[in-house]
Amino acid sequence: MTTTDIPRPVDAGSARAVSKKRPPRDRGGLRRAVPATTLLWVLACLYGLPVLWFILSSLKPASDLFSYPLSLVPHNPTLSGYLTAWRSANFSQYFLNTALVCVITTILTVGVSCCTGYALAKYDNRWLKAFFICILATTMLPGEVMLAPSFLVVRNLGLYNSFAGIILPAVLTATGCFMFRQFFLTVPDELVEAARIDGARELSIFLRIMVPISRPIMLTLAILSFQWRWNDYIWPLLMLNDPDKFTVQIGIQSIVGAQNINWSVLLGASVISMIPLIVIFLVFQRYVMGADINAGLKD
Repeated sequence: MTTTDIPRPVDAGSARAVSKKRPPRDRGGLRRAVPATTLLWVLACLYGLPVLWFILSSLKPASDLFSYPLSLVPHNPTLSGYLTAWRSANFSQYFLNTALVCVITTILTVGVSCCTGYALAKYDNRWLKAFFICILATTMLPGEVMLAPSFLVVRNLGLYNSFAGIILPAVLTATGCFMFRQFFLTVPDELVEAARIDGARELSIFLRIMVPISRPIMLTLAILSFQWRWNDYIWPLLMLNDPDKFTVQIGIQSIVGAQNINWSVLLGASVISMIPLIVIFLVFQRYVMGADINAGLKD
C-alpha cells in the first residue's frame, strides 16, 4: 500500500468553511409568492361566496328566503325543497337523457377535435389554413344567429325531436380544434420525423404518439364539453317536444310556474343539477396536468 492510498483525515475547519459557503434559502421567492397567493385567495372568496349563498339558501324554507334582515346561514335548515323538486319532476329520466347526450357528444367532440387539430398543426397546406380561419370565424358569431339555420338543417334531415339532433350539431367546436392545434404545434416535428424514419405510418403516428401525449388536452376538453352539454338549454328546448326526452335544464324550467315561483324548490332542483358536474371535476381534475412532449427525443 503506497502513501497515496492512505486516506487523509477530514479537516474539521475546512468542513465548516464549506458548510458556510452554502447558499442561503431563497427568501425573495417567498416574499414574491405572498401577494400572488393572497390575490388568489381573495378571488376564490369572491367567486365562492355567491355559490355558498346559493347552496345554503336551498336549505332554507320558502318563507325564510326573503326575510329581513337577510342571513347567510339558515336558521331552520330543511331538505323539503330537494324532496319536492325530485318528486315534482321526473329527474331520474332527465338525468339519464342528459347523461346519454353528454357522454356521446363528449366522446365525439374530443375525437373530432383531436383529428382536426392534428391535421391543422402538422400538415402544411394553404387550404387547411383557410379552413382553420373559417373555423375561428364561427366563434365571432353569436350563438343565436346560428340557431335558425341549424334548426332548418336538422329538421330537413329528419332529426327533429331526437337525441341525434342535439348531439350532431355540437360535435365540431372551434374551441376544441383550436386547443388541439395549439398543443400539437408545441410537439417537436423531430418526433414525427423520427417515427416516419422508423417506418411508422401516419395513422400509427397519430394513434400511438400524438393521442397519448395529448391526454391532458383531451381531459380538459372532455370536462368543458360535458359541462357545455349538461348546461345547454336553448338548443334542446328548440329540438325536443317529447317530455320523455327532456334534459335536466328543460326539466328545471318545467318546475317554474307561469305566475308563482317556488324559489325553495327551484334552488333545490338547481343544486341537484350541479352534483354530476362537481363529481366529474373532482374525479378528473388531477389528470389535467402538463405532458412531457419531448419524451423519446435526445438532447
